[in-house]
Amino acid sequence: MGEKVAVFRQEHFNAAHRLHNRAWTAEKNAEVFGKCNLPNYHGHNYELIVKVIGEVDPETGYVMDMKVLSDLIAENVLERFDHKNLNEDVPEFKTLNPSAENISIVIFKILRPLIDQTLSLQIRLYETPRNFVEYPTHI
Repeated sequence: MGEKVAVFRQEHFNAAHRLHNRAWTAEKNAEVFGKCNLPNYHGHNYELIVKVIGEVDPETGYVMDMKVLSDLIAENVLERFDHKNLNEDVPEFKTLNPSAENISIVIFKILRPLIDQTLSLQIRLYETPRNFVEYPTHI
């Protein structure tokens, strides 16, 4: 068994969203989500880090070709999320609250089928420089 190495690709996208639970009253939404519940949305400059772990291929020296990973992220995540209103423009969030946690899970589900299944995948998403999430939590 070869040595495992983690490789990372960092990307960036801008998106607007509103945290809102349609089953709740306006007062409860405002209480729970605060400014994140503004009716006209608000935006973030998201930083996305995609982590791939696997054995180094003895022929290429790669865990995964980083150009391929970059292209997968650009075509399947950035085109879908960048400069979009997540609530209105991204089908997954029509019924799913677009919290950082849920965004990271959606990104994982988009990328997982596109990356060799022998490789582990983890998403880290920064909503602000001090607030970020990771999914899955154990790889």
